[in-house]
Amino acid sequence: MHVIAPDWPDMPAGVGAMATTRTGGVSPAPYDDGAGGGGLNLGHHVGDDPVLVGLNRERLRRSLPAEPAWISQVHGIAVVDAASVQPGQAVQVGDASIAHAPGVVCAVMTADCLPVLFASMDGKVVGAAHAGWRGLAAGVLGETVAAMRAAGAGEISAWLGPAIGPGQFEVGSDVLDSFAAQARGKEEAAAMAQAFAAFPGRPGKFLADIYMLARIVLARDGIDRVSGGSYCTASERGRFYSYRRDQVTGRQASLIWIK
Repeated sequence: MHVIAPDWPDMPAGVGAMATTRTGGVSPAPYDDGAGGGGLNLGHHVGDDPVLVGLNRERLRRSLPAEPAWISQVHGIAVVDAASVQPGQAVQVGDASIAHAPGVVCAVMTADCLPVLFASMDGKVVGAAHAGWRGLAAGVLGETVAAMRAAGAGEISAWLGPAIGPGQFEVGSDVLDSFAAQARGKEEAAAMAQAFAAFPGRPGKFLADIYMLARIVLARDGIDRVSGGSYCTASERGRFYSYRRDQVTGRQASLIWIK
């Protein structure tokens, strides 16, 4: 199993975090590793054999202090207490989770959407958010930060995990308009406009930088210690699943916990 250790200088010493890739599992095509080997698909909802998904999740579990708090993501803004997510119980709906006790693993699954991991600088509260463009525009990151602060977090840092890169994320004017409508003031509106580049030869189409948009949104809540944002799930075929690229595909996960 190949995982990514976040390049996150501000991650507290008492916090663990990782992001999985598509390699090192047992799933066959189209959920494979992109090179004919088994894929580490962690999503039960994408058409893969549930037995194989279970085996993949067990491989991941061996590297974690507990079973991840898997949630049902709906591109919304609800934040779940990861400690309330128990194996064998009904899956809770949410697009983010937080934890403030050791050994509780927050997790989000993605295949182009942006995973964001959070940690208070004292290492006492962590969180994970699934931010596709809809959730990002609607405020899922701000809701996650608010939930962490309500749980006692002071200064917070963040890591932007593997998502579709600015050279691949083609969107229509509706996406640009959604962010423009949420902009807080002229300065932020101008910054958001910079995250959309006109697509040459395709009127009304843009290339969006979801990493830049996330940094702008995080700055609203005073989160300026932000690392990551260097991946592109759509173009790194041998490393990541990508819904935009393949439609039928697996899901990788980004996870964080207090040690």
